[in-house]
Amino acid sequence: NMANNTFLKVEDVAEILGVSKSYAYKIVRSLNAELKEKGFLVVSGRINRRYFLEKACYGTDKYDERNE
Repeated sequence: NMANNTFLKVEDVAEILGVSKSYAYKIVRSLNAELKEKGFLVVSGRINRRYFLEKACYGTDKYDERNE
């Protein structure tokens, strides 16, 4: 499913960063606010995978979709 490759869920963010779901939700909300300000469509409880990885300094890490 293409949507699964494009967006991360709060649970995914929590797992990748090793933080609680409530903290991951704050991160997702904050990043989505940045994206919304730039004019992008955002989905509550989801974050664009590429944007998240870029902001979290993962780049082409094992979580990047090109390496899955």
